[in-house]
Amino acid sequence: MSVQESDILKALSTVMDPDLNTDVVKAGMVKNLRVDGGKVSVTIELTTPACPMKEKIKGDAEAALKAVAGLTELKLELTARTRAGPMGASKESLLPGVKNVVLVGAGKGGVGKSTVALNLACALAKHGAQVGLLDADFYGPSIPLMTGIKRKPVSRDGKNLDPLEAHGLKVMSIGFLIEADQALIWRGPMLQGALMQLVRDVNWGELDYLVLDLPPGTGDVPLTIAQQVRSSGAVLVTTPQDVALADVVRAKQMFDKLHVPVLGIVENMNQFICPHCNKGTHIFDVGGGRRAAEMMDVAFLGEVPLDLKIRQGGDRGIPVTVGYPESDETKAFMGIAGKVAARISQENITRATAVVKLPTL
Repeated sequence: MSVQESDILKALSTVMDPDLNTDVVKAGMVKNLRVDGGKVSVTIELTTPACPMKEKIKGDAEAALKAVAGLTELKLELTARTRAGPMGASKESLLPGVKNVVLVGAGKGGVGKSTVALNLACALAKHGAQVGLLDADFYGPSIPLMTGIKRKPVSRDGKNLDPLEAHGLKVMSIGFLIEADQALIWRGPMLQGALMQLVRDVNWGELDYLVLDLPPGTGDVPLTIAQQVRSSGAVLVTTPQDVALADVVRAKQMFDKLHVPVLGIVENMNQFICPHCNKGTHIFDVGGGRRAAEMMDVAFLGEVPLDLKIRQGGDRGIPVTVGYPESDETKAFMGIAGKVAARISQENITRATAVVKLPTL
């Protein structure tokens, strides 16, 4: 008894990607289907290497295919190819080789936004993605210290800068171009021009994700980035305390007005972990980030504790996701990265399949 391609596709149409809320056939994830009598080989191409449901999808696919009548041999392979966001990886884009731009912002300073941006980028890279990190916080560029990079970028062609590399990331910051103790006393237009140069005139190459660490608030730089760089979405960082939550609501409103999808909220400094007894203490509040996400109807991406390892990693230039790969903190960031990647895939598929309704004449 021979198996037909239609039998295989029918079986795979029952396999759902829970994050995308569609089956793998409709999502265009079925590739390289080969049928020879009772022998079947097929590839399922995930929409991101950071897919958090990869094991479930593989298990469901194997179960569905093994139930097909006449199947005698099955070769199932899972691969991943990050799909591009709006204008991503196109010649018309400011970043022609970058598939997705991820903005990391906060309504106020002091909530650990740069720590989250750096470890999110590292976690995406650990999942297998090609990732870049741009420090767009010109008045407080902390990424050079937090990555441990002390070199200055060079230009091979005399036109564009080559990004520096550390921890599996391509990295750029205004902090690499000025002295460590130099203050930037720049007004808005000068600031915006320099920022767009770091976006446009850097050899980012081919990237699945470029993470942008924005300055806090809703001023010139976040506005310029959101308006001129077509991003796949924004991640908002907050702490559980009321003043931070109030400011993150304002940041959400800014991105809404600029039509930038908010991918979700990360609650940083969720609780303090005592280095002596390893017990947690909620020094700000409990569940504030989750409540804010529910109130604003956005995804709650996860929570990160206030832990000595995270602070030490930032000061030493070795992010916790790199220095302590088996720690609970790294697991938290890996989970957040998976959810961010899943939300980006959802947004990209929604945009790609959106039906444009023409006005009635």
